[in-house]
Amino acid sequence: MERNNETPEIELMRQNEIMARIAEKNSTLESPPKAFVDTYGCQQNEADSERIRGMLSRMGYEFTKDEFEADVVVINTCAVREHAEMRVLGNVGALSHAKKARRDMVIAICGCMVQQEHVADKIKKSYPYVDLVFGTHELPRFPELLDGVLKPKRKRIFALRQSDGEITEGLPVYRDRGVKAWLSVMNGCNNFCSYCIVPYVRGRERSRLPENIIAEAREIIAGGYKDITLLGQNVNSYGKDLGTGADFSYLIEEINKIDGEFVIRFMTSHPKDATRRLFETMASCEKAANHIHLPFQAGSSRVLKAMNRGYTKEEYLDLVTMAREIIPDIVLTSDVIVGFPGETEEEFEETLEVLEKVRFDALFTFIYSPRRGTPAAGMPDPFTREEKQQRFDRLLELQNIISGQKHSEYVGTVVRVLVDGKSDAGSEYNLTSRTSGGRLVHLKGEESFIGKFVNAKITQSTTWALFGEIV
Repeated sequence: MERNNETPEIELMRQNEIMARIAEKNSTLESPPKAFVDTYGCQQNEADSERIRGMLSRMGYEFTKDEFEADVVVINTCAVREHAEMRVLGNVGALSHAKKARRDMVIAICGCMVQQEHVADKIKKSYPYVDLVFGTHELPRFPELLDGVLKPKRKRIFALRQSDGEITEGLPVYRDRGVKAWLSVMNGCNNFCSYCIVPYVRGRERSRLPENIIAEAREIIAGGYKDITLLGQNVNSYGKDLGTGADFSYLIEEINKIDGEFVIRFMTSHPKDATRRLFETMASCEKAANHIHLPFQAGSSRVLKAMNRGYTKEEYLDLVTMAREIIPDIVLTSDVIVGFPGETEEEFEETLEVLEKVRFDALFTFIYSPRRGTPAAGMPDPFTREEKQQRFDRLLELQNIISGQKHSEYVGTVVRVLVDGKSDAGSEYNLTSRTSGGRLVHLKGEESFIGKFVNAKITQSTTWALFGEIV
């Protein structure tokens, strides 16, 4: 039975028929056509790109890492910060030369950035060689849209439907061979933080049915993946729209029951919805990572209210205390925005105080980037970019000291890690691995260890990583 916010089965059948038709045509060519999918932004975008690759693979495309030799280039974009948008447009500009040399090349731009009307208009006017632009709600129709621009009398297509969003099950997925896998449990956001464009471009919160998530988790584990990240703009809200009683903790518990050796991670977790049940579930499920990414964004309760975050500084600190009481060795990471409109020097000092009190293992820090259409973009902002940069540098300096101290505490200990790839840290340390808490550990060892859990003795540390040997 289809839900109101679920893509109808008949629509999926139609897209499958189009994929089969394109695959049949591509099979008659001397060699398979090539595709390149480039992804910007969050892990949710990575998961979306895996579905785009899945559809391209089913249509008979092989993949290349060189966009200039691809027959189809798809750029999946991010709208969270201006810097990401500028990088996308710069790379699109570079493709103009390839397009001049190969007129039949298809250039497509999709994702959050183009869901904004003013960005789509800019691409339409300033980048005439872009063939296809489609927003976040049109991803399931990608085969139909691609088919439209592949026709002999090619016309540009802009598919930017405004919607609260749908859940689409059954799309093919193409994951890179390796250790890590993304598993989307929900999409959209209802929080409307005053600085954030995501609810406007991703739509409202929609949870996948738990049985579909658990079935996909089984497939991922059977495929040999060992590091599974459950994704959502706010995973703590999972299930509220379903009315089934299944919450995010239930998902962790059920996936934890699946046979196999693997670790369960998740992001992102909103503080206002994090609960004791979540921390107790993490503590009781042996496959759940002892790590939570819990963005606090600012240390001032006034700024948090202006951000529409839904909690105070004191409530956030109480949450951290609870998490550490239940999981004493929990690894805490967070996000901070420096220079939110109107943030004073005294309020910024409160952010530094939070760092001193909590002592995060790592921090993702950003200077406020105004997003057109959000409430914060219209707020008075008396401080200069230079003043904000100075604060940003102070924040980084403090967090680097804390991260260095936290990492030094690992030296001499033995930790369980998952070896996940080759290292570029130098010939001496040729492997990379991650602790349950997500800390990067460079190791010495045979490549046959990749994909395996091992014990590692930590011999040295830096601000950003640990170094060790397999024992």
